[in-house]
Amino acid sequence: MGESVSEATITQWLKKVGDTIAADEAVVEVATDKVDSEVASEYAGIIKEILHPVNAVVGVDAPLALIETDEEVAQYLAPAASPKSITNPVSPTLPKTPEKVLDSPQQYMNQAQAMIKPVNPVVAGQKRFYSPLVKNIAKQENISDQELTTVLGSGKDGRVTKADILAFLKNRNAANKSTLQNTISSTQSNAIPAVALTESSLKKDADEVVSMSRMEQMISNHMVHSLKTAAHVQSFIEIDVTKLWNWREKVKNEFVSQHGVKITFTPIFLHLVAQVLPEFPLLNATLEGTTIIKKKDINLGMATALSDGNLIVPVIKQTNALSLIGLAKKVHELASNARNNTLNPDDVQQGTYTVTNVGMFGSLTGTPIINQPQLAILALGAIRKVPSVLETENGDVIAIRQQMMVSHSYDHRIINGAMGGMFLLRLKQLIENWDESQTI
Repeated sequence: MGESVSEATITQWLKKVGDTIAADEAVVEVATDKVDSEVASEYAGIIKEILHPVNAVVGVDAPLALIETDEEVAQYLAPAASPKSITNPVSPTLPKTPEKVLDSPQQYMNQAQAMIKPVNPVVAGQKRFYSPLVKNIAKQENISDQELTTVLGSGKDGRVTKADILAFLKNRNAANKSTLQNTISSTQSNAIPAVALTESSLKKDADEVVSMSRMEQMISNHMVHSLKTAAHVQSFIEIDVTKLWNWREKVKNEFVSQHGVKITFTPIFLHLVAQVLPEFPLLNATLEGTTIIKKKDINLGMATALSDGNLIVPVIKQTNALSLIGLAKKVHELASNARNNTLNPDDVQQGTYTVTNVGMFGSLTGTPIINQPQLAILALGAIRKVPSVLETENGDVIAIRQQMMVSHSYDHRIINGAMGGMFLLRLKQLIENWDESQTI
């Protein structure tokens, strides 16, 4: 999913036309490909017109509503404050010599409609701006540059919005489907029987047809993009976590009473990963084209499951600078905010490496998909009591130990198997040699 945001979808209007609002009062909720946020008004006044309906896709600099105010700046059309979740646009400023004073609500509305009025298609030879989101969709759907110039843009200055390119795809796919059906109809009678399995014939009366949510669509696109981009390969290792397990059992109650949060395995493993990554700087990097960017900061993303079954990845900035106590508190804060849908946009950006705990659901291991544009992701399996062979001075013995499978998915375009495996081996050494005598 990319770091920049150029447009957002209106999900809910919290106010209606005619409502009186105060300055900094939430007016509308919007959603980006990162998080959902509320948009507050910069001014107190009365809402005279709502310029975009629910589910409309708007640019970061587009006005959202028309507000009548008694302040001196009322003659200038001001958007209802751009949400922090999108960008920090420059607020409208007062010209020294305004050409015309807008002194009626109708004039405000006319100017607002003019600002959001679709423009004509780009002319041949004219350079056209495309947002990163539009470019990404075009790349995934194999839309050529020539095709892209034919898409009518409804955004500011004729820019192509997400809604524009999705509408273009819908029409193109419909045309392709029609062509395919005509081709199938013209085949001989001994053709493969599967041609009769159309979308409508596959649906039974008892089947439930459910549309994907906005977040599910974004996650789907992000995962498919990653599989198409990175050469995924995995390494696996089994780690004895008995010493770590026993230490946590000994200190967990005292930790809660002293610091107010539980000491789970997640912050402990994140703490150890942050210690190992500096030894393998290529794992804490991104690949942009043919350029490798090794990140100075270690910003660990922790995959967090939501109550609706979706997934989000909050990012702990400069993880290596945090103590285990500070990390435990940060993990608790971000996980709670994620499940309560109160994350800030900055909480899900600038990640350099991701850790996911598939063992929370009983899975022994997993092969997670890399979170682009990162180069690797670590999956922690379930911790289980298993019989293990231990080497002692008196020979080998079988003992019951706490064991965990850990898998490491990495981009084989840049990271070879030796590096991916050595990272796991180094992590194993730190975990299995955990000092049980240390205190919090």
